[in-house]
Amino acid sequence: MDIRAQVSMVFHLDKCIGCHTCSVACKNIWTDRKGTEYMWWNNVETKPGTGYPTVWEDQDKYKGGWERREGTGEIHLHLHERSGGLANIFFNPYLPTVDDYYEPWTYDYEDLFTAPEGDDQPTARAVSLITGKHMEIEAGPNWDDDYGGSPVYAENDPNLEALTDEEREQLTEMERVVFFYLPRICNHCLNPGCVAACPAGAIYKRGEDGIVLISQEKCRGWRMCISGCPYKKTYYNWSTGKSEKCILCFPRLESGQAPACFHSCVGRIRYLGVLLYDADRIQSSASVPNADLVEAHRTIIQDPFDPAVIAAAKANGISDAMIDSAQHSPVYKFVKQWKLALPLHPEFRTLPMLFYVPPMLPVLAKVKDGLYDNADAASASLAPLLSSLERARMPIHYMARLFAAGNDEIVTASYRKLIAVRIYMRAKTVKDVPEAEVQEALRVGGTTAEEVEAIYRLTSLPTYEERFVVPPLAREVAVEQTRDPFTQKREGGFGFRKAPARGA
Repeated sequence: MDIRAQVSMVFHLDKCIGCHTCSVACKNIWTDRKGTEYMWWNNVETKPGTGYPTVWEDQDKYKGGWERREGTGEIHLHLHERSGGLANIFFNPYLPTVDDYYEPWTYDYEDLFTAPEGDDQPTARAVSLITGKHMEIEAGPNWDDDYGGSPVYAENDPNLEALTDEEREQLTEMERVVFFYLPRICNHCLNPGCVAACPAGAIYKRGEDGIVLISQEKCRGWRMCISGCPYKKTYYNWSTGKSEKCILCFPRLESGQAPACFHSCVGRIRYLGVLLYDADRIQSSASVPNADLVEAHRTIIQDPFDPAVIAAAKANGISDAMIDSAQHSPVYKFVKQWKLALPLHPEFRTLPMLFYVPPMLPVLAKVKDGLYDNADAASASLAPLLSSLERARMPIHYMARLFAAGNDEIVTASYRKLIAVRIYMRAKTVKDVPEAEVQEALRVGGTTAEEVEAIYRLTSLPTYEERFVVPPLAREVAVEQTRDPFTQKREGGFGFRKAPARGA
């Protein structure tokens, strides 16, 4: 047992309002510089939709993440083997282009003051921040924002491939159009493809908290990390010739503050805490078939109250304060204890440490005799409330493709528990649901009244300290990772070494 500590995150999608305040906060602090204009370390996408960069989920195009060999069960980089990496080191055919992102621009505001007198109102023409020339705006970082269900953008979502023709058709019917928001940052994965793909060994995972960083001194701008990351959360700074990515605001964490995007979140959808994980299980958990990936991911996460886990953590130099933070972590509750939060695209096999509580899906209704009929869904009886999962406008197959590598049962179990919370709290506050139906909802959801109360409390009424359990990172006794940059084989986690104290 090789116990390590990882700062992890949960995003509760049912509370996201798509305001992009998180993106603006991150942009103002970290990417408001030359060469970073197109970078969005934090972005909010509309689903169904193509995302940013365009169709980033299509790994047939971008070759990100890891692949499993069916014969042996071993995993290898989707991008290339070692020989392929050397062959393509000066030319990577799987990089996103400017068109996949967008050409950043500003406006020539001087035209508003210097335009000759005329009958028309003068306008400020768009100017490229890369070339400095006038340009026509054709795309942006949120170009398909709120266009969920549209035949223009949403139908190009790769996750729709899991749906039947009937399910795809219902998403484009006017009365059934539905969308939800998906905020994304770097997942700070346990098995990051960007680390394995970097020929220069510039990307590393901090031993004391698991944050994945890029050394600006070692980076040589090969950009293999961009292709190796299936989530496309590594970017190339065209001005400095270096790659950059989300650093989880580690300077803020080291001073006891939450990351900027977490702190500024209007919907309070974000939770941060420590998970203790067994690094010896990384390779085996990333190598299981798709249907088993979520459960295998959960088995890596260890119980912070288990005496054996605590002893193994202390043997690895994890402090009592860090273990205490893990015991109070809201992430542990959502992911391991309640099994509500799920990883994004676990089939990429990077073992992401950002988890999502799926959004409660709108109940399916239809136009009947000229009226929008949702009377069944509004009924207070248990059957329609529970059956809303099957009658939801967003098919379960879509959510399973997004959060469970296609395993419908995993997503269904999460939704059943969320529906049980809804029914229990409705009975408690509105008092129009019979007790027998409440008990049946708890049974079907596999939960108890005490657990439902705890879920409701942490979802709806958490304090700042309950949402963000920031551990003391103790950088003066940091543990840093070492890795052979040219070795892509994983042997049950990463190697670590203790670094000397600062100034030693």
